[in-house]
Amino acid sequence: MADDPHAIIDEWLAEARESEPNDGNAMALATTTVEGQPSLRMVLLKGHDERGFTWYTNLESRKADELLANPKAALLFHWKSLRRQIRIEGPVRPVTNVEADAYFATRSRDSQLGAWASDQSRPLGSREIFLARYEDMKARFEGVDVPRPPHWSGFRLDPQHIELWSDGEHRLHHRRTFTRTETGWDEGLLYP
Repeated sequence: MADDPHAIIDEWLAEARESEPNDGNAMALATTTVEGQPSLRMVLLKGHDERGFTWYTNLESRKADELLANPKAALLFHWKSLRRQIRIEGPVRPVTNVEADAYFATRSRDSQLGAWASDQSRPLGSREIFLARYEDMKARFEGVDVPRPPHWSGFRLDPQHIELWSDGEHRLHHRRTFTRTETGWDEGLLYP
């Protein structure tokens, strides 16, 4: 058994990028309200290293509100084509402004303009309203670089528990767990 789950995750993500028809980096993000109501949605992993798993969003969105009020979350990657999934749990922290600026600069111009035009997670009267706001942003930033909006940044989940699940015939799955300790990772197995 390997001692570092990140090496396995790197390998699985690389395979997912090759095998999945779209967004091999898509992951479900589970948060909760202060009252304990769970909420789940798909986001895209934009980076991971020994510090954790990073994604970006509008800081005025429901998910950001929930993460700022209760900075704990769970992530789930599921790749049906590979018959694998990864579950990750841990505390969440905002990324630095430098990191958010650097990632925002790599986004397509249309995505950058969309971040300015969208009041993510808020009611929208019609699609035309959003498209008009998008056109307003195109005009506003015509001929100049689009800066990162002050309401847009990212979060990083610091993994404390990781489960690597591989499908097995007759539902005889293989489930490996990794729990962070002060000195590294404790590895174990779970019954399928």
